[in-house]
Amino acid sequence: MQSDYLVLVLAIVTISIAIGVAMWMRARVAQKKHDPERSAFTKAHGEAPRPNRPGTDHT
Repeated sequence: MQSDYLVLVLAIVTISIAIGVAMWMRARVAQKKHDPERSAFTKAHGEAPRPNRPGTDHT
């Protein structure tokens, strides 16, 4: 019974640490860019794809 709680606590702690590190890294990137906005990649996501290069057309 004790090990069941230990596994649950370790899982929650691991997820919390991962989320904390991700938030910290995101804050560092925003600080270095001097811009808290998302990157250009994520802004451009969803637009029409670029045309195929010559010789790579798939039919």
